Amino acid sequence: MASTEPAVGSSVGVNELKEPAAPQSGKLPLPALLALATAVFITSLTETLPAGLLPAMSADLHVSDSAAGQTVTAYAIGTALTAIPLTAATSGWRRKRLLLTTMAGFATANTVTALSTVYPLTMAARFVAGVAAGLAWALLAGYARRMAPVHLQGKAIAVAMAGIPVALSLGVPAGTFTGKAVGWRTAFLVMTALTVVLLLWIAAAVPDHPGQRAGSGTPMMRALTVPGVAPVLITTLGFVLAHTVLYTYIATFLRSLGMGDTTDLVLLVFGGASLLSIWIVGTQINRRLRALTIAGTVLVGVAAALLALWSASTPLVYAAVVLWGLGWGGAPTLLQTAVGDAGGEQADAAQAMLVTLWNVAMAGGGVVGGILLGALGTTSFPWSVLLLLVPVLIVVLTARTHGFPARRRA
Repeated sequence: MASTEPAVGSSVGVNELKEPAAPQSGKLPLPALLALATAVFITSLTETLPAGLLPAMSADLHVSDSAAGQTVTAYAIGTALTAIPLTAATSGWRRKRLLLTTMAGFATANTVTALSTVYPLTMAARFVAGVAAGLAWALLAGYARRMAPVHLQGKAIAVAMAGIPVALSLGVPAGTFTGKAVGWRTAFLVMTALTVVLLLWIAAAVPDHPGQRAGSGTPMMRALTVPGVAPVLITTLGFVLAHTVLYTYIATFLRSLGMGDTTDLVLLVFGGASLLSIWIVGTQINRRLRALTIAGTVLVGVAAALLALWSASTPLVYAAVVLWGLGWGGAPTLLQTAVGDAGGEQADAAQAMLVTLWNVAMAGGGVVGGILLGALGTTSFPWSVLLLLVPVLIVVLTARTHGFPARRRA
């Protein structure tokens, strides 16, 4: 996802085992759902935290900024390579046991990241964090849905996924501030402490559910033949790649503008705009999915143009960051909804492919950004965003019958 990831409601090709009846009380189990929201927050923040700490991490680990940026790439690769096979391998586990295991994985990975003094070990820890994220994203939305009565399942998922905008709007700036005040290692140790508290919270407040068994689900590649799925996946690849190229190296980019001391403030502005974007998308997506996707793409493109042409003006940099957040914040919701609509009966397979491709794009963004930084410098970042968004906009505009239709299917 700094960039934030979409959630997948269930693993691919599985059937529920002895699923208990949905609660009928008419109330949401808020303590349990807020625990899931905190898990989403930790997952999102662990992924994006290095973006605000990159210069300090590179100096402490004695590597370049571009090499430090690969800590985001390692995380994304861990998710992309393992999300589908590990989700299938653990499908029979009790849901609470699996959730506790994934959160323990985050606690371990963030602790090792904080204490590591050598670059390879740090990269290995980030890869493990990505593995834990792949399992978490395949679990959390479906877990929230199963906790609630049928008529409140949408709200239950919304509460659980609230961790994403909180991580964007508050978590990353707070982590950046903490890193600047007391060191980047402390920021990761704070994440560990929060995860330990969450483990106790889950044990006390989150109900258990049975695992799942292998079934005759749709093969993954068959989902690509469903009209509309491929355009959404192509859009995801381009949009996430464009965002990640700039977001991963935002601290380095700002430092080149003489704004290195304002990284935490810039990220706070970006997060606030993203939060507003998520709210707008949430209220309008049922009627305007296509228009919102086009608008998001255009807004990020305009932001990139401002940064490419007028980065010498501090007010225009902040204006660009606001537009960037407005365009990007709702993207996970828009793309996940679009691929679910297009996939129909094969929505689970399509959504799992989207999560995997999302992380492939994040990994690619870290690599491409590192190459650009070494070869052309930071001024190449906004231009690369513009270049990547041109085909994205073309695909969205042409996929008006399937993928991004003017009217969503009921």
